[in-house]
Amino acid sequence: MTLKIKYLDGKNGSAKNIAIFLAKESKISDFKGIFDDKINKKILNFLKNNKNTKKNKITTLNLEIDQKLILILIANKNDQIQSEKLGAKFYDNITANEVSDILILGSNSSSVKNNIILNSFIHGAELKSYQFNLYKSKKNNKIINFSILKSKNQLNTKIKYNLDAILNGVNFTKDLVSEPGNILHPDEYAKRLLKLKKLGLKVTVYDEKKLKKLGCNALLGVGQGSIRGSYLVTIEWKGSKSKSKPLAFVGKGVCFDTGGYSLKPARFMEDMTYDMAGSAAVVGLMKTLALRKAKINAVGVVGLVENMVSGNAQRPGDIVKSYSGKTIEVLNTDAEGRLVLADALTFTEKKFKPKFMVDLATLTGAIIVSLGSEYAGLFSNDDKLSKQLLEAGERVDEKLWRMPLHKNYDKLINSKNADMQNINYVGGAGSTTAAQFLQRFIINKTPWAHLDIAGMAFSKYAGALNSGGATGYGVRLLNKFIEENYE
Repeated sequence: MTLKIKYLDGKNGSAKNIAIFLAKESKISDFKGIFDDKINKKILNFLKNNKNTKKNKITTLNLEIDQKLILILIANKNDQIQSEKLGAKFYDNITANEVSDILILGSNSSSVKNNIILNSFIHGAELKSYQFNLYKSKKNNKIINFSILKSKNQLNTKIKYNLDAILNGVNFTKDLVSEPGNILHPDEYAKRLLKLKKLGLKVTVYDEKKLKKLGCNALLGVGQGSIRGSYLVTIEWKGSKSKSKPLAFVGKGVCFDTGGYSLKPARFMEDMTYDMAGSAAVVGLMKTLALRKAKINAVGVVGLVENMVSGNAQRPGDIVKSYSGKTIEVLNTDAEGRLVLADALTFTEKKFKPKFMVDLATLTGAIIVSLGSEYAGLFSNDDKLSKQLLEAGERVDEKLWRMPLHKNYDKLINSKNADMQNINYVGGAGSTTAAQFLQRFIINKTPWAHLDIAGMAFSKYAGALNSGGATGYGVRLLNKFIEENYE
């Protein structure tokens, strides 16, 4: 199904079905001249029966056999995320009721004059309508038409412009995460990123030859068993004329993860196409910033590899020298994401000297044991950065929970044969020791946060704002984080 939206000025518009926003203080006079007495009576009865309702509510009434009136009751304290969720709920409602042609009217009451409500409502419906059907021979070609009848105060062009940019970035992330491994391997991924140049982004691809010269052997070791190339790609956005330090975002891009010789179980291995979701979130964020012309300087850095089994694949027990100069004993080839990020983090810190670094990765199954699919794990060396991320996550309902870092956890990754090993030799605290490993590659004490999004990047079931599958987690969170603290 495809959602198409058209904005109408004044009172000119018609559709088979009608949806209308109602606030607690709405009066029938708000709709004078718009509806006939029959519809007005239905609205009046609804308002009388729901005058004490504090929550958002959607009710569908039949006008005729094939015509519906959908009443959208807005709670008194309705913020942006609640409006988005209501829009997503509305989309579910109309698809369940097979409604496809709708005229949406906003009330003139003070509760919904704030243009955030209408814009966010539509944004929520658009987020929910995402579908990935690129490889289906028979597609659902049904079109759902929203005709939005707005007053002059109900559509702020800047707000809509920014929300459209976010939607574009989120959907691009979902598209990348949804692609199968035989299509979106590292070679193809790097090519797609080069196309972002047309948005004003500076994209630089470091291939294996350049990475060997740089000494990024931790990243290269993960990909050496694949016939595909391994890459580090930098994406720069310069939206500020000042020479301020850029904001840096780093993503794990393991396009397919077999586990290497520490082989994963066959069951659910097909899900390992999603092991590049951290990188996809970084890419979606950079696209969003470019589309909305964010007035900041930012850089996204993604490490793209494929972790395969072959005669040339990395072995358990191998020792590699990272870009930082520190050596790593690889005791488990399925703890590969941290090896990719190790080189990517040090490279980002050294080359760009950023204000801070935030990395995203589907790093550990242990974080799913800890937090399920409600929160991503947050690990950080900086309280201010953590607070800003936590608050942004609450604003957009992409929640984070701060987890501990401590020197006693750090000891668990010491190696007898190298500077460190890539797994905890005692067991337990898998997510924390993975974060402790990453922290060792923050060389110059740059403020840093690690987001373990293993439980959040993909959902077997639909969520409040997604239709199931790739969630696009991280794009809206980081965009809000930037918007509230750095613009």
